[in-house]
Amino acid sequence: MQIIHHGAYEGVTGSCHELQWGGNGILIDCGLFQGSEAPRSLNIDFPVGHIQALVLTHCHIDHIGRIPWLLAAGFRGPIYATEATAALLPLMLDDGLKIQLNLNKAQRSQFLQLCKSLLRPVPFDCQAPVILPNGDRLVIYFRQAGHILGSAYVEVVLPDSQVVVFSGDLGPSNTPLLVDPVSPVRADVLVLESTYGNRQHQRHTERSENLKQIIDQSLLDGGAILIPAFSVGRTQELLFDIESLIAETFSPSLQADSDRSRWRELPIILDSPLADDVTKQYEMFYRLWEKEAIARKNIGRHPLSFDQCITVDSHQQHQSIVNRLSSTKEPAVVVAASGMCSGGRIVNYLEALLPEPCTDVVMVGYQAKGTLGYALSRGQKRVEINGKTIDVKAKIHNLSGYSAHADQSDLVKFVANIEQGPKKIHLVHGDYRAQHELAQVLQSRHPDCDIVIAADQKTSTT
Repeated sequence: MQIIHHGAYEGVTGSCHELQWGGNGILIDCGLFQGSEAPRSLNIDFPVGHIQALVLTHCHIDHIGRIPWLLAAGFRGPIYATEATAALLPLMLDDGLKIQLNLNKAQRSQFLQLCKSLLRPVPFDCQAPVILPNGDRLVIYFRQAGHILGSAYVEVVLPDSQVVVFSGDLGPSNTPLLVDPVSPVRADVLVLESTYGNRQHQRHTERSENLKQIIDQSLLDGGAILIPAFSVGRTQELLFDIESLIAETFSPSLQADSDRSRWRELPIILDSPLADDVTKQYEMFYRLWEKEAIARKNIGRHPLSFDQCITVDSHQQHQSIVNRLSSTKEPAVVVAASGMCSGGRIVNYLEALLPEPCTDVVMVGYQAKGTLGYALSRGQKRVEINGKTIDVKAKIHNLSGYSAHADQSDLVKFVANIEQGPKKIHLVHGDYRAQHELAQVLQSRHPDCDIVIAADQKTSTT
């Protein structure tokens, strides 16, 4: 058995891992490299003739974005994914093909039909067998990872009964919308993400309170609050928290009448057609939500589609809102993609409103080096947008509690709660420092475990 890392082994993006058995293999994810990690060419740089299946952990672009290039390289095997991931995949790939390759609707439709013909949706905790050409049988299970809707970690049972677990991206514990990940009973070998292997996040209660304080101050100062957010996951977590904060204003003991009035008149602008489509899928698969979130929906609340939430469809409507907020300085909360400010509608808002001291920009997710989001989150006072130098006078806030990734404590707990194993851990999906610091902590708690830092070693035989 071999594990070969084709991406996200010395950085955070481009997740793609190959599990080989007897000369055949399966791929776990096939994602896009982003920011400074992006190569000059997106072409698949490894052989695919022996690849029997593609297994997707979830629908973020750094885990699925190179599927078009994989198919162009000749792959025609089944694509296994959870039911929710299978529903989201065409939306995400369609958006990616439009942005990355500028394909027209007919061209995108042709590719998506091919992709859908290969898709094999699998319910959580059910078997998905892969029969290799030599007759050997691998069995795949998807387990809830709590990262975004449909996200999973993957258990692969080998013909010799070894269990290999690929974490994908694990979600943090105690978030209000999605269930917490539960560790596998057994993992002989674990391929573990380490995005925040050297950091701790704010807890949910802290992030919500911090967001409330930013909005309260903005309502006094005027100006817009801009929140760059990934269309899948981060946007829905934000909408859920904002709806909760608005609901709190209906309690007369919490705020003065003037405060309640300002909150109830505050427009919440969701300016991302993709995020709107994804949010509808979140509502369709609400059975995957955490119990309290389901209870809210069952009593008639709409945690993701409340009355004050305005969705923006056309580019003309988008540009009109940008111009209005720029000229009036009126309060509003704008949630728009992309989460790293590397493209999408958020860029137009930033170009217009970063020079305004009354603007607040709330960074809520991982920012890859080389992106505009990275520069803003690090406090850079001048940035380049659409060929122009923009002075940053807006207030920049970094709220780590909205990360959809497990922090160091959650990752350590995930490993600790595995009843049998692991004998070996591969650390991936993190920068060099995060992998090394997490390795030190895990080694101190599991001295008999062989820990492989993927940034130091691309291929491993077990």
